[in-house]
Amino acid sequence: MQKLTKLLNASHNIFLSEKTKKKSEILIIKIAIVSFVLHLLLIVLVDFKVLQVSDTSGLLQNPIVTIYTPFSFILIYEVYLLVYYLPKSINKYIGKQYEIVALILIRRIFKDLSKIQFTPDWFEIKGDLQFTYDIVATIILFYLIFYFYKLNERKDEKPVLTPEIVTFIETKKNIATVLVPVLLILATYSFTSWIYENFITVNKIVGAIRDINKIFFDEFFTILILTDVLLLLISFFHTDQFSKVIRNSGFIISTILIKLSFGVDGLLNTVMTVVAVFIGVIILRIHNQYDKLE
Repeated sequence: MQKLTKLLNASHNIFLSEKTKKKSEILIIKIAIVSFVLHLLLIVLVDFKVLQVSDTSGLLQNPIVTIYTPFSFILIYEVYLLVYYLPKSINKYIGKQYEIVALILIRRIFKDLSKIQFTPDWFEIKGDLQFTYDIVATIILFYLIFYFYKLNERKDEKPVLTPEIVTFIETKKNIATVLVPVLLILATYSFTSWIYENFITVNKIVGAIRDINKIFFDEFFTILILTDVLLLLISFFHTDQFSKVIRNSGFIISTILIKLSFGVDGLLNTVMTVVAVFIGVIILRIHNQYDKLE
């Protein structure tokens, strides 16, 4: 048991230290820039018939779509930050979930920009309508996330670190440490599978069915739901306050709705995403009112 604890502590210092966070940020920025240039170069080569590539995803048809690639790496870094903040603050951890959803929406907008049709029949074209929904939803999400963090503002009061809370924090550190390699493996598998399905395999039916916007993040939010439920159960060891139980349960419901939104398309997908974040904001607002009463 002591060996396992030492291993987890050492792994945490490697994966989730402040030094690793700063290095990861610099690395992701460099990768994002290189990927942007390479994607643009690939589009030029395909456009001039230098390369013959079957593109079922639509990522090689317009230079504007190149924004999609570096944004994807930025999203991966946001996933890392979510895990990084898990042991530090549950509200910051949930806030990062909402940031990721908003960035996924913005990334989809970048991809759809190349498909916009500027015609008088704007509200009759499916692609243009989806673009409009996403723009409005992004503005709403931006405000909801701002308000969520506004609700998280604390006075200069430091929480009392009881032995139960210290144990809970250590447990969250261990969970976060385990999540890092799990998510890294999942991201690698999802990316390589998508490359194979879209550019290598002869079976284009699979590549056509899988939505690129849902790759990795559908499974990622499934892992988050399981993590949130585990944290909820463990939290009962150090608190039985009704307001905190409801807050944590509400956050799980919010995460489940985000996960379910990946299974639908069109307006329903956008609405479910906004509703999921709205529920989290309202839950935190009511929880804070309970704290004032207590």
